[in-house]
Amino acid sequence: MEQTNDEVINKIYQIRGQRVMLDFDLAAIYGVETKALKQAVRRNITRFPADFMFELTKEECNNLIDSIRSQFVTLDVSWFRYPPFAFTEHGTVMLASVLNSDTAVQASIVVVRAFVKMKEMLALHADLAEKIAALEGKFGEHDKQIALIIEALRALQPPLQQPRKQIGYSNYI
Repeated sequence: MEQTNDEVINKIYQIRGQRVMLDFDLAAIYGVETKALKQAVRRNITRFPADFMFELTKEECNNLIDSIRSQFVTLDVSWFRYPPFAFTEHGTVMLASVLNSDTAVQASIVVVRAFVKMKEMLALHADLAEKIAALEGKFGEHDKQIALIIEALRALQPPLQQPRKQIGYSNYI
């Protein structure tokens, strides 16, 4: 199943402070069943240190289900009987070598490109955030200077006279 970068990027989640893809999404991309993918990983578990792959906790699964369910109103979450594996970018590449098929190799190229594109987009956003912060600092300094000018102008103004109280008779009806 050929997928575009954008479709793959939508399957990248932020879990435990890392960008990861889940086993069932990778199984679909690599053209294998999730069960076969997990078996291949377990047979080669030494190739997957903690910075390549980890298993989600029940709480992480529930949070993930809630976030996915908010995107899709009707969702069958029966595939969460067993906690999914989460693979980092390096883990997805290692997974392709473990699966050892032409489809897996081609799919891993798409997955790596999606991770790279996502990093580029995040870097662009970081640059924009820095520029906005610099502008805010510059405008903040201008605001202080304008406030000083207004304060100086008010000091030069004569004090406002209070309206005089009216003397005399008033008509009461």
